[in-house]
Amino acid sequence: MSDRPAGDRPPTPSRQERWDRRMEVPLAVASLVYLTGYAVHVLARRLPPVWHGVCLTVILTTWAFFVVDYLVRLRLSGLSPFRFLRTHPLDTLVVLLPLLRPVRTVKVYERIRRRRGEPRLGLYGRVMVYSGLSVALLGFAGALTVYHHEVDAPGATILTFGDSVWWACSTLATVGYGDVSPVTPAGRVTAVGLMACSLALLGAVTGSFSSWLVQAFTREDEKRTDEKRTDAGRPPGDPPGA
Repeated sequence: MSDRPAGDRPPTPSRQERWDRRMEVPLAVASLVYLTGYAVHVLARRLPPVWHGVCLTVILTTWAFFVVDYLVRLRLSGLSPFRFLRTHPLDTLVVLLPLLRPVRTVKVYERIRRRRGEPRLGLYGRVMVYSGLSVALLGFAGALTVYHHEVDAPGATILTFGDSVWWACSTLATVGYGDVSPVTPAGRVTAVGLMACSLALLGAVTGSFSSWLVQAFTREDEKRTDEKRTDAGRPPGDPPGA
């Protein structure tokens, strides 16, 4: 029997929390498998039909896995479907749009980067790294989606995957050169979503970087102020740092 007082015992995780922890890595792997299957299906256009069938099977199987996870989490939450949808909008979105699911794999990065229970990066560093990884995954998924819908569309300017990657980079950077742009409804909807996400993620990166610089300069100023106060209180003739 433990001698630790009852008030010092850590709270017992709920069934939903245990499920989330247990499924974190499998969902991350399934997300990467989904993205890989979709990438092969879109980019390897000359593959035999049987391999495209395999890719579609992988895509549908992993998507069904996401749906099952969503339903289990809904069941364990004890909430009504409408209330669960309102309190978990991102989870609902990535089930409806599975290509956004790989962005959620960034959560696993925190486990890998932890050592002895403490993060190896500071708060601002982690925000910048996670946002950068999210931007890269989001840009790749967006480029795949736009290329898939644009490559055979009449009047399309995005004719190669390289064009799609260039468009995704300029969109994420909010530059928008306009030399290539989507013409299909699906491509334009993807563009709107990519622009909205890029503004939020890049804002997080620049904001965190600015805050980190301010804190670094503040610490430097405080250090110099303390040194001046120490030198001012030192008797004449004593060397600095004595």
